[in-house]
Amino acid sequence: MARKTAHLISHSHWDREWYMPYESHHYLLTELMNSLLDTLAQDERYRHFHLDGQTIILEDYLQVHPEKRELLEKYITDGRIAIGPWYVLQDEFLTSSEANVRNLLIGHQDAKRYGTICKIGYFPDSFGNMGQAPQLLKQADIHVAAFGRGVKPTGFDNQVADYESSEYESPYSEMYWEAPDGSRVLGILFANWYSNGNEVPVDPEEAKNFWDKKLADAEKYSSTGELLFMNGCDHQPVQTDLGDALETARKLYPDVDFVHSDFTQYMEALQRKVPSHLVTITGELRSQHTDGWGTLVNTASARIYLKQLNQLGQTLLERGAEPLAALAALTGAKAYPHELLTYAWKTLMQNHPHDSICGCSVDEVHREMVGRFDKSRHMTQAIVQESLQAIAGQIDTAHNFSWKADSIPFAVFNTAGRERSGTVSVELIVAKRYFKEGPNPAALAEQMGLMPLDPDKGQLLDDRGQAIAAKVEDLGAAFGYELPKDKFRQPYMSRKIRLTFEAPAVPALGYRSFAWHPCADHSGQAVPSALKLLENGMANEHVSVTFREDGAYSLTNLKNGHTFHELGIFESCGDIGNEYVFRQPEGDIALTTRGVPAKITLVENEAYRITYEIVHDWAIPAGADERLEIERNAMVPFRLRQAQRSKQRVPLRIKTRISLENSAQGLTVSTSFDNQAKDHRLRVLFPTGLESATHYADSIFEAAQRNNVPAAEWINPSNAQHQQAFISVNDEANGLTIANKGLNEYEVLRDGKNTIAITLLRAVGELGDWGVFPTPEAQCLGEQTVEYAVFLHRGDLFESGAYEQAYGFQIPWFHIQTGIQFGSLPTTYAPLSWQGEGLALSALKLSEQKDLIIRWYNLRHQSAKLDVELHVPASAAYRSDVLERRHDGLALHRGKLSLEAGKAEIVTLAVSDCLKNDISNSSIDSIKED
Repeated sequence: MARKTAHLISHSHWDREWYMPYESHHYLLTELMNSLLDTLAQDERYRHFHLDGQTIILEDYLQVHPEKRELLEKYITDGRIAIGPWYVLQDEFLTSSEANVRNLLIGHQDAKRYGTICKIGYFPDSFGNMGQAPQLLKQADIHVAAFGRGVKPTGFDNQVADYESSEYESPYSEMYWEAPDGSRVLGILFANWYSNGNEVPVDPEEAKNFWDKKLADAEKYSSTGELLFMNGCDHQPVQTDLGDALETARKLYPDVDFVHSDFTQYMEALQRKVPSHLVTITGELRSQHTDGWGTLVNTASARIYLKQLNQLGQTLLERGAEPLAALAALTGAKAYPHELLTYAWKTLMQNHPHDSICGCSVDEVHREMVGRFDKSRHMTQAIVQESLQAIAGQIDTAHNFSWKADSIPFAVFNTAGRERSGTVSVELIVAKRYFKEGPNPAALAEQMGLMPLDPDKGQLLDDRGQAIAAKVEDLGAAFGYELPKDKFRQPYMSRKIRLTFEAPAVPALGYRSFAWHPCADHSGQAVPSALKLLENGMANEHVSVTFREDGAYSLTNLKNGHTFHELGIFESCGDIGNEYVFRQPEGDIALTTRGVPAKITLVENEAYRITYEIVHDWAIPAGADERLEIERNAMVPFRLRQAQRSKQRVPLRIKTRISLENSAQGLTVSTSFDNQAKDHRLRVLFPTGLESATHYADSIFEAAQRNNVPAAEWINPSNAQHQQAFISVNDEANGLTIANKGLNEYEVLRDGKNTIAITLLRAVGELGDWGVFPTPEAQCLGEQTVEYAVFLHRGDLFESGAYEQAYGFQIPWFHIQTGIQFGSLPTTYAPLSWQGEGLALSALKLSEQKDLIIRWYNLRHQSAKLDVELHVPASAAYRSDVLERRHDGLALHRGKLSLEAGKAEIVTLAVSDCLKNDISNSSIDSIKED
């Protein structure tokens, strides 16, 4: 009989914050690390410790004990402490594609400074795993992933369910995990959880009972005799007597080799013995072949305000600070701020651990998160503003002969992956007076306010002299200040106006300039608007919308006449679950606004946009009845609770503004309400009426195709799922795509209509899990505002390009005022242009090696041709990866290159020697011609 090896890997799964605030866990972390360093020094038998796969632990510890850095470096270099590959252990589905990449990249950068990186894709407690993880890991030279969820049944309290092997997606704890592109890694499931070797007894009698069970449990799932035992658990102190415990085990079981191991040693031994018949699992690991209660997917709707702040922060970094800073560097206007961007990313990612961004911690944790979101956003906004000013200073406005000396130019920036048009609002300073000690600011304010200003006499022109219809608002006098780089601050009083208009055809990853002419004679006529009012709705050349008396609306595709009916109905039901799990009360029937009269008012009718406001004065139950509090305190499992919704009702006024823009192929929607009810869920419904067994949900580097009906094992009445930017249902002829900003939970209802339900609010009062942790702030009382968009299209998500509209909805417009000046940049410009069907642009930034990094991903499961034309000087181009390394060289001819993007492939391009302050006239001319 072959000998078995018991690999004990010591660790402590470190949630930075969870059932206690961050600093409470931080205190315990210092105790853990001090104990670990002492144990490593005092007991040579204690060989290894796995630092939970996240380098932030080092930062947190060294904040308190900076004097221990040298000792830490020694043990890391010696291989006794394993660090990386992540910066934090994130929730994969609630953090963006690029946030997952930055987490891996920054984790590698931090670990590299200590000389070693643990090359294992470590996902011990992720609430499901992204389907593209194998591809991301392989690009980072990681060939093994270890995970705790997503494949076999793991209960709500992390107890492993006792199912027969036929009910598992893999009969073994070892399997191959394959991404949509075909990338494959060896997957290791913590089949008996990541605590199956915790607190090993030293006493022989206790050890015999312990190991009889533990060895049998591990052998039940392992495909080899290399048995994995994780010696630790959540916030577990170091087992300082492990050496003695292993000596006891060796005496009791002479036919088993007990080794204090690490992942490198374990994986090398395992890979020598892995059988050829391992199962291959593919794509997302979302526990679909379970009863559906332990997936923890409803963390996607816990404390939605956190998800909204996160979406804003991620978008500003990915589609604001990074591309704008890159453009500023490419034009020679400003150095790329690597360190500041890393700081902003790190501060944001401190909110990305699975118990943080998931909203499933105590209230103190999430209060602190709001401050971190603010800190990251403030730094990001500073980078954005500095980059805009640097670029604006290079734009040549003096040679535009359609503009005059008194014109006020400004540039509008589009950082989306495709050219787009859309409504923007720009504030312009039309007069300015500086002051220091002498002039009276109050007098200046009065002077600014009294100066003549007639908005009706002005006109907005683009950089080709075409008049553009704009709404002009006089904002009056305002205080402002400048912070020059070479002198003291300069305060001023100014007179401002606000222009709102449609910015047409702004190039992808670039800008287009416009100018306000204060005294124009209106000789030029603006292009006529396609917008028009209907008797009970509105239309443009693409779509029309009509409203019912209850506020629901019908949306018609004017290209083929197909209409979607009863969109925008609101639904409210009870929720007696917790931050982790939605649980509707037994027998509860959801309330809806269907048939509830609404007040519908036209509030905006401009050439660029028409907006209606719909007001529902509704009443819903005030909360759960008194039984819920009793059941919570008694720790009655959520599935066994008998609480119902209260008979008392509270008002819920829902104000919805629905806008149709001139060039839009769908609606943008903002819904606000003052939530005064507890223990409930609010959703908005979009019946598609389309025949389809599947749908697409935007996920991490993919539009994941998911089944509308879950697997046979699924008994949870709810089948809620994660999304990033959109959810889309289509048949062969038509499709409906709902985009969002920070609304990460949806469900495709099994109602015969394939209705898309988007969660707008989930209000609960407890953390849940292993104890009683009240979380009154998770009830989310008070004012709430959510944003989403409704796009209809012919054909599927990819052929129609609807995914680009959905991505564009999340990306803000940027703008900055310039002056009449000479410069090296044209009035319309982008550093590159590209073409590729089914491809989505994900990143534009600079690497630490000063390469221009451009990343796309192929949404389709078929290869696509990617053509790129650079409008900046470049000496060479290479295929790269998520760690931004150069690989194969690409043929670059006069700034043009072509390559193939494989099915579902994440494609990263690195372009070298771009940072020059000269843009060729041919490049500028080609942009102008485009």
